[in-house]
Amino acid sequence: MTSQPINPAKTRPWKKYLWWFARWLVAGALAFWLAAALLLVAARWIDPPTTAVQIERRLQAWIHDKPYQKRYQFVPLSQISPNLQHAVIAAEDGRFFQHHGFDWHEMQIAAEEDLEGERTRGASTLTQQLVKNLFFGTSRSIVRKGAEATLVPVAEAVLGKQRILELYLNLVEWGPAIYGAESACRIYYRTPARNIGREDAARLAAVLPGPLKRRPERMNRYSAIILNRMQQMGW
Repeated sequence: MTSQPINPAKTRPWKKYLWWFARWLVAGALAFWLAAALLLVAARWIDPPTTAVQIERRLQAWIHDKPYQKRYQFVPLSQISPNLQHAVIAAEDGRFFQHHGFDWHEMQIAAEEDLEGERTRGASTLTQQLVKNLFFGTSRSIVRKGAEATLVPVAEAVLGKQRILELYLNLVEWGPAIYGAESACRIYYRTPARNIGREDAARLAAVLPGPLKRRPERMNRYSAIILNRMQQMGW
């Protein structure tokens, strides 16, 4: 009795499908990266009509059958008070004008605090937060971090610091369905962003780490820390 030869192609069809899936996955990732890079280039001149975070919040409201009325008004950086610009930089990215998208000093401090179990600060720069806000929403994963890291240098190269700051202040989430400095100032303090005072600006900046839970009027301690940082930075 003679044995029939074994055909590897018939016994292991999963390898073929796995290879096909991997190729399409890589092609999809490259297409997404290219589209994101092109959108960053376009954002140098065009104000984004929405972001991944805004889309995510709308979907969450729809899934949970909750009302959602987005408040979002884009204004030029010149129409945002220097008080608020300085407060946000002092609170979120004190070395914003010195680094090129990544603050390695803050990363080292955050890593050391992680090892000691006493993490008290984040290390994401305004540029990193902007890229995350635009393209990745609020998800947390190593894959997202890796993709974000490849787009941060693109943002720094094509946008420049002033445009990055302008985009960040206009797109960041400042409360439930509240996006951007103009909307935040009008809703919380009934004044345009160009007129916001120093102390109120510090309170608004203190909301940013947890915009769905924090409120400016409760930020007494953290806003005082931000005001002290602003003073130390010459503001």
